[in-house]
Amino acid sequence: MNLLADAGAMTTEMVGLRRALHAEPEIGLHLPKTQRRVLEALDGLPLEITTGEKLSSVTAVLRGSSGRDNGTVLLRGDTDALPLTERTDLPWRSRTDGAMHACGHDLHTSMLVGAAHLLANQREKLDGDIVFMFQPGEEGWHGADIMLEEGVLDASGRRVDAAFGMHVFSGGHPTGQVLTRKGAMMAAADSLDVLVRGVGGHGSAPSRAKDPVTAISEMVSALQTMVTRQFDVFDPVVLSVGSLHAGTARNIIPETAEFAATLRTFSSEARDRAMESIPRLLQGIAAAHGVEVELRHVEGYPVTFNHHDETALVASVTDQVLQGRRTVLANPFNASEDFSLVLAQVPGSFIGLSATPIGVDPETAPFNHSPFAQYDDSVLPDGAALYAEVAIQRLRWAQA
Repeated sequence: MNLLADAGAMTTEMVGLRRALHAEPEIGLHLPKTQRRVLEALDGLPLEITTGEKLSSVTAVLRGSSGRDNGTVLLRGDTDALPLTERTDLPWRSRTDGAMHACGHDLHTSMLVGAAHLLANQREKLDGDIVFMFQPGEEGWHGADIMLEEGVLDASGRRVDAAFGMHVFSGGHPTGQVLTRKGAMMAAADSLDVLVRGVGGHGSAPSRAKDPVTAISEMVSALQTMVTRQFDVFDPVVLSVGSLHAGTARNIIPETAEFAATLRTFSSEARDRAMESIPRLLQGIAAAHGVEVELRHVEGYPVTFNHHDETALVASVTDQVLQGRRTVLANPFNASEDFSLVLAQVPGSFIGLSATPIGVDPETAPFNHSPFAQYDDSVLPDGAALYAEVAIQRLRWAQA
């Protein structure tokens, strides 16, 4: 059995699917064209397929028939695009203004379809069941949450024993490198919206007003100091203010000022502590200035945490299938990922795969979420074979 060779034989089909998806990207939870293409690509395989009620998801179950039953493994691929206008000159570039597969989800979908074909051909050797999770709404829409609510972890009739996801990157590493890491793989991401209420007045008489601008300026600076002084440098907190608004004219002290920030953490402990410390700091500064402050915390995705045994399995499979094309990351990625919600419920691992275009310097290649981001299709067989072999070997583990 040579899964990589078998995957290579499907390259034309996977590339065709990937480019068709890329040309017609869809955003959010409702992706009817994408869902239809996935269903067409799976047609004829011995799968039990269901579609989502609240989103355009596809869940497919493959029943192993080796005679041994060691449980169920889930493989996930996200399917949604970003609200971004593509600026590449690729022949298969997006035909939809304001939508682009700039994060490689079209590759994820195609690789997972490829894995479904590979595993269906190995059905008699599977020591259990496989759940294929085609998930919309990863890009901030909490699609994984909805699929979890709709029972994806129990789609085979019993709880999934392990889960694996994969993400491609358009730069940073040479093409075809598998990126692994035990523990924190990607950050938790939360949003903060802060509103300061003061008393407006004339710019010439600030003593007759309560200036929200000076208060909010101090808050922004104090937050940057706080994350360097109250948190361990080896368990960092990254807080960035990306939006700051106040006032309408230079000689008017406004009634209100506001800012919006993103908060990135790499452990649940740091995340919890940050959300205890930030309100206390803002309220203290507001009290000192005689203004009021309102904080809205929008909880995003938690830390994507790779479990030890499953990540060791990924490393072993990479060495076998891809001749050791593997990089162990020293640090997690600062971005976040809603596969974290799956890994919070079952053990598993989230895998990186570099798809830097051949001949392009990984250090300068436009990265994920760029309107210029490009991905090399040569990694599609790698990803499909890796998905498939990880699932096969994980099912060989006897369950207690």
